[in-house]
Amino acid sequence: MLVVLKTGLTPSASGSAYLEVGSQILEPHSVPDSVQSKSSTKISCTVHGPRPLPRSAPFSPSLLLSTHVKFAPFATRTRRGYLRDPSEKDLAIHLETALRGVIIGDRWPKSGVDVVITILEAEEPPEHEIPSGTVDAEASGHPAITLLNVLSHCITVASAAIIDAGIDCVDLVVGGTAILTKDGFLAHHANVQPSRVLATATVGYLPCRQEISELWLIGNDQDDSTSTALGNIQNADRVIDSAIQTAGWSHAAVKEAIRERLLHDARKGKSQLGK
Repeated sequence: MLVVLKTGLTPSASGSAYLEVGSQILEPHSVPDSVQSKSSTKISCTVHGPRPLPRSAPFSPSLLLSTHVKFAPFATRTRRGYLRDPSEKDLAIHLETALRGVIIGDRWPKSGVDVVITILEAEEPPEHEIPSGTVDAEASGHPAITLLNVLSHCITVASAAIIDAGIDCVDLVVGGTAILTKDGFLAHHANVQPSRVLATATVGYLPCRQEISELWLIGNDQDDSTSTALGNIQNADRVIDSAIQTAGWSHAAVKEAIRERLLHDARKGKSQLGK
């Protein structure tokens, strides 16, 4: 998986990060028709805080976390509005759940932190899969794949920005997504034909603690028979394990970005001492 992650790019923010991810097939077999050509996701994140809450705010014994996720108007094929829609609010809620499980909030009583994410480009399923004449994107079924894929990258870039802001965490939380197609292939990108998707899962994973702080799982099989239910459990286990594997790849990128940031700060400190 091709991952570019940089931190400290927004001086006015307490912490910031930029993430660019290229798509790739998880299992090295011949690529089926349900998996299309490569695309990428580009996301920026800024963290503001921790900072004191207004005097009029009620006392809070721990840090108040606020998340804001917004697609840029040009991020998808269908131009987005400037006001947040329900899907963006859902992303913010899931992101907050993933981050709340790692931040040590007791160290900042009556304080708040804002995590602001802007999605500059998002992977989407093939355009020919969208039903003709469909105005509402929800009717095509493809936003679920896009949202789950975007959420995993939001978790990763937000984790890097929070560390860049110096906020104490119990572990790094990284996102991972896996898509199981009816061909039996696993992909971790959204550029898959929606009609061929069997299950999709996104996790917020803590590698050192081996814990999951967020899980979003969607399946397409409507058969309620016992044999199908058992098969669905096996498919769910398979796609969740693959999502965790993908999160492990993101974990390596986050660690490398943090290491580069620390080395940069150390060199900058030495140069200032030399003066």
